Amino acid sequence: GDLQPGCVMHSDRGSEYTSGEFRQAIQELELRQSMGRTGSCYDNAAAESFFGVLKAEIGTTVWESHEAARADVFRFIEIEYNRARLRKHPEFGYLTPLETRTLLQQDLVPAA
Repeated sequence: GDLQPGCVMHSDRGSEYTSGEFRQAIQELELRQSMGRTGSCYDNAAAESFFGVLKAEIGTTVWESHEAARADVFRFIEIEYNRARLRKHPEFGYLTPLETRTLLQQDLVPAA
């Protein structure tokens, strides 16, 4: 896959995500595992919101191949979601996710 070591795999606490087999796969891929707190739906809110938008955009599309599906999802995330979709940030106002990330990264850079 294209997952870089250190990427975070976030999930709820379903048995499929807490199994030894899954945890072993996470270790082998050099990923970091993150799980929501028990009984807190808010821990998964950002991921659920994103997947809601993705499902609304793609709907019940059936692709001819895995590669075609992957390319379509990649296009949606990189072009439409990150670079075109406006969200209201409490401090910066209406920006795309890419613009928000750039501004936040600038805030984290120590002054020379």
